[in-house]
Amino acid sequence: MRSTVRIDDDLMTALRARALEERMSMTRMLNRLLRVGLATSSQPGGIRERYREATVRMGRPRFETDKALALAAALEDEEIIRKISLRK
Repeated sequence: MRSTVRIDDDLMTALRARALEERMSMTRMLNRLLRVGLATSSQPGGIRERYREATVRMGRPRFETDKALALAAALEDEEIIRKISLRK
């Protein structure tokens, strides 16, 4: 059966190189690679399961989370003061 297919340039270059390497026509090489690809995708192991991260309850926060930026600024200020005091 004949069909027109548009193949990206990089894939065509790789296909030509592989066909030359294995001394095979481009048609045969393309058919072979399509068969392998279709057979692999139809196998049950071909599709990966969705990854799920296990979650852990960490309890109540130790500070008010609505003022997290103010807390971060205060901690940063304390660290700057500590570094300045070490230089003296």
